[in-house]
Amino acid sequence: MKTIVRTKDLLDNFNLELVAGEEGIHREITTSDISRPGIEMTGYFDYYPKERLQLIGRTEMTYFLGLSLEQQADRMAKLCTDITPGIVITRGMAIPQVMIDAANNSGVPILHSPRKTTRVISRLTNYLEVKFAPFTAIHGVLVDIYGVGVLITGQSGVGKSETALELVKRGHRLVADDSVEIRQEDYDTLIGNSPPLIEHLLEIRGLGIINVMTLFGAGAVRSHKKISLIINLENWDSKKQYDRLGLDEEKMKIMDVELPVVTIPVRPGRNLAVIIEVASMNFRLKRMGVNAAEEFSERLTNMIVQEKGQE
Repeated sequence: MKTIVRTKDLLDNFNLELVAGEEGIHREITTSDISRPGIEMTGYFDYYPKERLQLIGRTEMTYFLGLSLEQQADRMAKLCTDITPGIVITRGMAIPQVMIDAANNSGVPILHSPRKTTRVISRLTNYLEVKFAPFTAIHGVLVDIYGVGVLITGQSGVGKSETALELVKRGHRLVADDSVEIRQEDYDTLIGNSPPLIEHLLEIRGLGIINVMTLFGAGAVRSHKKISLIINLENWDSKKQYDRLGLDEEKMKIMDVELPVVTIPVRPGRNLAVIIEVASMNFRLKRMGVNAAEEFSERLTNMIVQEKGQE
């Protein structure tokens, strides 16, 4: 599903004032890149990225005001193309009439901001990058456990939602059940959230739909969370060899990001909520440089070496 962002969305979400070019507020923004048309102010338009949002700060404005009126009109006519989504002018600077006239004639919105240029670029870029981030949806449950975003996956009916309910009862926070919407907000960052239709809801077979926030309070849910660990639940297979030390590290790739995966076999009598809690704490320990499996392997190696030396 393609995300459509229009110039009007910037007006609705930021402290911006529409000064000119009202006809163009519904123009589509197609990229998160923002251009500062410094070299274009000199008259060089060979590589002008006209599809980007244009941002004029103090440097560009000072140079522009030093041009003749004919040059100013020429530069603005070339800046305001039929696909340019808008021009943002920062620092609350006065806007010359030649800019306003060019924007009105071409239908390119001029947006006025009182903020510093670097602040405006940062906030607009972050907003647009989130909007244009790669997107997918995965069947599973996302829970915030001790600050670790844990995505619980597995076949339908294996017990994902029931485990999530037990985790919520133990003080952890539900992000999404059944369907997890995932955006790649950076080259190594995945953010998960719930579709609006089922936000804060859990489906428990035999009970039906329950509202976690209503039952357990606002502290039992959160709207989104960075995904750090995947727990895959699968029915116990007596013929399969499961990792008993924790030395083998599986990975799962979602879009461009590889995440560690822990496979937990499910059978009666196993407390999955406690096991997942411990897996999350163990993951945090590994990130802090403490790896119990590697320590055990090292102790075992040292013991073997010592015994061989005594022979």
